[in-house]
Amino acid sequence: MTNRWQEMYRQKLVTAQEAVTKIRSHDRIAFGMCGAEPQAFLRELHTVADQVEDVALLFSLMMGEYEWTKPEYAHAFRQEAWFYGKTAREMHKQGNCTVIPNNLHRAGPDRYECAPINVLVHSVSPMDKHGYFSMSLSTVYERWVLEMADRVIVEVNPNMPRTFGDTLLHVSQVDWILECDSPAFEMQNITPGPEEEAIAGYIADMVPDGATIQLGIGGIPNAVAQFLRDKRDLGVHTEMIVESMLDLYEAGAINNSKKKLDRYKFVGCFACGSRKLYDWLDNNPSVEIRDGHYTNNPYILAQQPKMTSINTAISVDLTGQVCSESIGPMQYSGTGGQRDTHVGAWMSEGGKGIIALRSTAKKGTISTIVPMLPEGSIVTMTRNDIDYVVTEYGVAHLRGQSVFERARRLIRIAHPDFRDELTEQALKYGWLPRRPMVVKP
Repeated sequence: MTNRWQEMYRQKLVTAQEAVTKIRSHDRIAFGMCGAEPQAFLRELHTVADQVEDVALLFSLMMGEYEWTKPEYAHAFRQEAWFYGKTAREMHKQGNCTVIPNNLHRAGPDRYECAPINVLVHSVSPMDKHGYFSMSLSTVYERWVLEMADRVIVEVNPNMPRTFGDTLLHVSQVDWILECDSPAFEMQNITPGPEEEAIAGYIADMVPDGATIQLGIGGIPNAVAQFLRDKRDLGVHTEMIVESMLDLYEAGAINNSKKKLDRYKFVGCFACGSRKLYDWLDNNPSVEIRDGHYTNNPYILAQQPKMTSINTAISVDLTGQVCSESIGPMQYSGTGGQRDTHVGAWMSEGGKGIIALRSTAKKGTISTIVPMLPEGSIVTMTRNDIDYVVTEYGVAHLRGQSVFERARRLIRIAHPDFRDELTEQALKYGWLPRRPMVVKP
């Protein structure tokens, strides 16, 4: 049987140059996300630009830089992105990239229902003796696409860790195989500053022993992890598995023993970090990379005890609307799983959905707590869904509160330099009462 799978592998093996010729005009192609991005395939894609037209390339957080992204290839390739990175922002300026608004747990199904994706290209770990590859670092939407695509191309890379969960992919499910030996993309930790550490201190006080946590990326989540080292019996059910979770595991803070689902398991739908993280993930049975339709389903999250979701934002208005993905009308990132995990967390018994941000931006010249979001801003979290907002000046619990009370609490955690202006604007728009509020001691 082993020889059968090896023979099937050999029959499907092509070069990167041959693999890109399998693309046809008007294809809709989804690629492995983030660390699972198929590098060799994408480096060669521009070579078929004169043979195809109007090919939609679907990404989430593209990591590499490739020739096909240049304006001269716009007739052949356009990018559609669930989550913007640097390349998507540049292509957007060229008019050749658009965002797909989504909540992560529905990203694959919703896109397939309105515009079927017919090709999947994914980076995988080497095949085992039973004929199985591992989809390694991501099954956010790729598992869904795999079941629907009429062509599947895998890029076998020995630098990809072999992971468990929803990652098994048999050689019989694959149409073509190419090989690559490029280092897996890494994402380095952002060193938190004093403001991030102050925010993290407040958040750490909100996370009890035995909680199940979801951490985003960036300086604030990294700082939070540092402040959680003395906690006990924490669990992980998250969108992204990051290196700070490994640090907490090694410190004894995480053991996943109190989870109700997937007990004793780290669960996420993708992972990105350093080589140290990838080596830890490799053949680690305590970690499962699961379909994003599962990991980010709010009703699944709500079943975890004391589920605590920690995400970041760009700005929050005085009624509680959160913008986490645009600067005015300019798309900067994406919704990702923010609403999924935030709502799932506060639905959990004893859970909390936390949005964290520094009180100012642009070197302290503007407030991130604003009377109203700038014109064109994307509302990532509606005011109906918001739970907690945290800055370096404190915590504002907003769920269930009136607009009067929300404005008062958010002004209290805004930077002192902007509180008078915020109060003036709140009075102007009727978001604070025009008579003194009676505050009970």
